[in-house]
Amino acid sequence: MDAIDERILRELRRDGRLSNLGLAERVGLSPSATLRRVQELERRGVIRGFRAVVDPAQVGRGFVVYVTVALSDHSKAAQRGFEGVMARSAEVAECHTVAGTFDYLLRVEARDLGAYKLFHDDVLGTIPTVRAITSVIVMESPKDERA
Repeated sequence: MDAIDERILRELRRDGRLSNLGLAERVGLSPSATLRRVQELERRGVIRGFRAVVDPAQVGRGFVVYVTVALSDHSKAAQRGFEGVMARSAEVAECHTVAGTFDYLLRVEARDLGAYKLFHDDVLGTIPTVRAITSVIVMESPKDERA
């Protein structure tokens, strides 16, 4: 990757709907050279895709909670079992395996506190290998560059 590739990525992170012509103007290349570079970044897996950034509050999921989960069993089967439940849970927007005092970090989006409590009790609370759950409620997000 060179400086032009980095500029292309920066501009696409800001606006993934930017036309090839607009992108070319911003990075100082011809449209054909820009298109070739974007296609090469996609081919190499640097650009994995484009998606809509949805406001969780506008779709009834404005109550955001980061949840740490520690397991009592660290076998591959226990981890895959937990990850399978998270993959099937609509409330779980992100599930990360992490190193440290807990095993997973979740980003959970729910309608409100009551809906989160149902997820906490009826999903997380029913997984036998879950040893500890810590919930951190997001009050405000002054910076959020996830796309």
